[in-house]
Amino acid sequence: MQRILIVEDERDIADLIGFNLERAGYSILKAHDGIHGASLAIHEQPDLVILDLMLPGKDGYAVFKELRRDARTRDTPVIMLTARAQTEDRIQGLEAGADDYLTKPFSPKELLLRVQAILKRSNAAPGAVTVEHGPFRFNKNDLKFYLDGDPVDLTSTEFKLLLFMTERPGTPQDRNDLLRSVWGYSDDVHSRTLDTHMKRLRQKLGPHAEMIETVRGVGYRVVSH
Repeated sequence: MQRILIVEDERDIADLIGFNLERAGYSILKAHDGIHGASLAIHEQPDLVILDLMLPGKDGYAVFKELRRDARTRDTPVIMLTARAQTEDRIQGLEAGADDYLTKPFSPKELLLRVQAILKRSNAAPGAVTVEHGPFRFNKNDLKFYLDGDPVDLTSTEFKLLLFMTERPGTPQDRNDLLRSVWGYSDDVHSRTLDTHMKRLRQKLGPHAEMIETVRGVGYRVVSH
């Protein structure tokens, strides 16, 4: 049974989320402040974290950064949950590397669908599967990426984007297809974050940044060798 940690200070909302996820067959852990939430995530290592941003003790962004710094939770999927409906807040959350972002009030059914989509993607590659292309090497089992044999630290979003393009070398990938490959759907907010993720990927690729080409009016591609 997959375990989901809910870090939410409003207990009625945490209970509502927990009720719906338990009914769908998930095991639930709860924390009502940021300090306890970060500790519980690191020590219990759930399959996914639903993280409110406005938390007492330590805010959600601080908790998220702590999880990404710790090897035990670096690749744990995170859905950010907040009352902040402004587009810029959603962009900030997605650009920070969150797997998804929901604003309150939300539909429990919508949250469940997003949880299922993320966990399905996380479990989509059983066994050690390696993809190699030029200087790139991916291990799909543990989400590790190597450049000229040296490990490069990519966020899960960066890893999925680069892998999706690398598995289709030389073929321009439409922006919407890229977005759906990572988040399962496409909208304006996610589209605005795509360019930021590509910019960061190019920075991490260093001398191999030219491996990612912008295809004007379409999207991006990884060059074929």
